[in-house]
Amino acid sequence: MEPPEMINAGDIVLKRWEPEWADEAAAAVSESLPELKRFLPWATDGYDTAESRSFIQSSVENWAAGTEFNYAIFTAVGDLIGSIGLMTRMGPGTLEIGYWMRTPWAGRGHMTAAVRTLTRVAHTLPGVERVAIRYDAANKASASVATKAGFVEVDREHREPTAPGETEILVTVEHRA
Repeated sequence: MEPPEMINAGDIVLKRWEPEWADEAAAAVSESLPELKRFLPWATDGYDTAESRSFIQSSVENWAAGTEFNYAIFTAVGDLIGSIGLMTRMGPGTLEIGYWMRTPWAGRGHMTAAVRTLTRVAHTLPGVERVAIRYDAANKASASVATKAGFVEVDREHREPTAPGETEILVTVEHRA
């Protein structure tokens, strides 16, 4: 199972992460820290190019291992505006989507388009029965994207918060082919 390395989705393009984008990725995360660090434990004030390089290197390795397929999200004119990926960590038959958007591009529908596109791609891969998204109950932006992309809630579980804005409730939503 391997999705395409590049996916053209109209106003946005999803491209498999490449090492030369590390500086721009670090700038995107730094610019978006006020929003990201509320719900993403890896998004810290110390996030820099070295951490970005490490993420991209692990993305390359995980792609080769078939466990994660991470993409940079670009506008049609080449601006790096976020990240999205498919992960196998929920077990056979399920691909989980994770994502974040660069703050200046949030609220414009780009992430919803990216999630819809990656969901369609995921459903074409062998053995994939469902695509899931998990987010904290307080993360209204992620909830909105998932709803607009056609995902429906299937579970709520209690867990220990790992980021400052999180509650104890993890919501799981899914999309079935």
